[in-house]
Amino acid sequence: MALKTGDKAPNFSSKDENGNQIQLSDFQGKKLVLYFYPKDDTSGCTAQACNLRDSLPALSAAGYHIVGVSTDDEKSHLKFIAKYNLNFPIIADTEKQVVEAYGVWQEKSMYGKKYMGTVRTTFIINENGIIENIIDKVKTAEHAEQILG
Repeated sequence: MALKTGDKAPNFSSKDENGNQIQLSDFQGKKLVLYFYPKDDTSGCTAQACNLRDSLPALSAAGYHIVGVSTDDEKSHLKFIAKYNLNFPIIADTEKQVVEAYGVWQEKSMYGKKYMGTVRTTFIINENGIIENIIDKVKTAEHAEQILG
């Protein structure tokens, strides 16, 4: 069953790039932008991450905390963060628990080949842990504007 606006956000507990545990309850009373992307250091994922990095002052002023999620490991995330000077944590969901809980681990197709992967999706979660918005048609270079509406 797919998540929809108004649903309670699935709880998660997973490690970020530094091995620190991040869980949904850490953001109780805060607005969270939980964004899922396919792969570190690819063109679309880099454009999206850099857009969020550059827009962090405006997003923070609106009360948002940003957390990225991909199935890449901590080492990959550390390189990605260092290379692009990213200013928010990224969950290393190597066990695919978070992507599966949020329903973004799906069958994809490229060059006629089918494979399982992360579908680029952003969940805006309010202070009470309720999904306020789901952005599934992400414009990577303009993502902050989509979040701020």
